[in-house]
Amino acid sequence: MVLRKARVEQKFSEGQQSFSQPSPKVVGNEPASEAEATRVIPEVVEELSPEELEARQQLELKVERAFFEAGKALRELRDRRLYRSTHRTFEDYCRQRFNFTKASAYYLIAAANVYDNLLACQPKVDILPTKEKQCRHLAKLEPEEQRQVWQEAVEQADGNVPSERIVKGIVDRLKEKPLPQIPLSYKRNDAFILQGLTATERRYNGCWAIAREILDFSLIVETHDGKLQVKPENLDPIDDRAVRHQIAALLKRIQQLRKRELDRGAEVLLESFGKRTFLTEVEEGLLSWLESFYKVS
Repeated sequence: MVLRKARVEQKFSEGQQSFSQPSPKVVGNEPASEAEATRVIPEVVEELSPEELEARQQLELKVERAFFEAGKALRELRDRRLYRSTHRTFEDYCRQRFNFTKASAYYLIAAANVYDNLLACQPKVDILPTKEKQCRHLAKLEPEEQRQVWQEAVEQADGNVPSERIVKGIVDRLKEKPLPQIPLSYKRNDAFILQGLTATERRYNGCWAIAREILDFSLIVETHDGKLQVKPENLDPIDDRAVRHQIAALLKRIQQLRKRELDRGAEVLLESFGKRTFLTEVEEGLLSWLESFYKVS
């Protein structure tokens, strides 16, 4: 009777251990490691036809490029001032039409510029960003640095799309040991929108500018009221030839007016024109009136 009671107690004890300690997953004849036991292996439910596989790849590409398409569209809306029929400023338009803050809109535009730069890499880059935040820290760098940092980030991610944390970590290291600088490829009379300026030059953010002198690693640009020396990360190139021509013509007219002793109201108007790549009919009328009033032909 005592022996039988001891066996019952032993079996009860073993049963408790089996509930408290789940058996490890067995692969073949060997128990799997903890990492292997928790790894999720995709299950093939149903094979896709070649046509379905191609459709999936195309749709995935659209999802991956969504932020890029948004940034590219915003860039064109801003550069061509296609918002001007309903809104006075690009920022107001983005806020009311898309519920974007000013920062959100310009982050997307900057990310589109980075994406464009990575697309132009030679040799071709197979892994590209899928989120705006992956590009945010790259936008602060020169084009060649963007490419070098992104390729290093992809390597750190074992050939996958790197996280924002990986990209930021590499960019932060550059502050201690910067990559070799490469001479700029911009040309004289190229046009840009200024961005990312700080301190007293912050007021020029969003203004157009024309390149006047190309230095080794910076540019001298001319705005509506003077010249600035800026770095490449402060420049958002304007590719539209018509826009560049309009800016050049507008700058000449503003320069002629600034040779006169201007009233405060005239100065305010010219300051506002410094952020206009196209003038509305009313703005063109105001500028023509100023030219007539100050006898500028």
